[in-house]
Amino acid sequence: MKKILVVYWSGTGNTEMMAKQVAKGAEDAGAEVSCRVVSGAAPDMVKEAAAVAFGCPAMGAEVLEENEMEPFVAALSPAELGGKPTGLFGSYDWGDGQWMRDWAERIRGLGAALDGEGIITQLAPSAEALGQCYELGKRLAG
Repeated sequence: MKKILVVYWSGTGNTEMMAKQVAKGAEDAGAEVSCRVVSGAAPDMVKEAAAVAFGCPAMGAEVLEENEMEPFVAALSPAELGGKPTGLFGSYDWGDGQWMRDWAERIRGLGAALDGEGIITQLAPSAEALGQCYELGKRLAG
C-alpha cells in the first residue's frame, strides 16, 4: 500500500479543509495516509512517504506561515523530495497567488516531481477547489 503524507498549517481552517480532501482522495484511491499539522511532522516523515502534499495559506506579503511552515520547508532537501510526487495547496485573502508560485519554484528546486502549479482558493475553499484537492490526493496515490 502506497504511503502518502499530507502536511499543512491552517490559521482559520480553510487550508485544513483542503488538507482533509487531499487525504480523502488518497485514501479512496487505496493509499495509507497520514494527515498532519506541520507541528506534528518532521522531514524524515517526508523521506519515508511515497508521495507528499503540503498546504499553507498566504501570510503577510504573500509568504508561507513564518513560525512553523517556513522552518519546516527550509529543513527539506533533495534527500527528502528528490523525484517524489508532490502537491501544494492553500488559501489566500489578498494578492494574486505569488506565494504559491514562489513555493512551487522552491519545491521544484529541491527535485520534487510537482503536480501542477499548486491549488489555491480565495478564503474558504469552494466546492471546485475541494474537488481539485480530492483529485490531487487520488493522483498522488496513483
